[in-house]
Amino acid sequence: MNAYLPYVMCIVLFCLGVYAVLAKRNIIKILIGLCIAEYAVNLFLILVAYRVGGRSPIFSSTDVILPDVMVDPLPQALVLTAIVIGLATTAFLVAIAMRLHDRFGTYDITKIRELRG
Repeated sequence: MNAYLPYVMCIVLFCLGVYAVLAKRNIIKILIGLCIAEYAVNLFLILVAYRVGGRSPIFSSTDVILPDVMVDPLPQALVLTAIVIGLATTAFLVAIAMRLHDRFGTYDITKIRELRG
């Protein structure tokens, strides 16, 4: 069970983020939940690529490295890309939240729906 604990914690963190997105009515809390879920997925991808005693996948002429000892670089590249995209979408959603607050004076979704109609 100890070997699976990081994976279980990633799933718990993801579920916490999804709960915040679905159950909260404050736009800022929804954004924080979205970020938590996003980082849980990134952490899960890094955990999948981790190997105990693994080395970086860089070949040199003097080293004889077996491929089963190397760390997979693809999930690392995916996570770097996901972090950049996540930062951009978070900045965009924060800008939308600020505009909604300027227009309606609240971050509560139910009040925004009432004021809009």
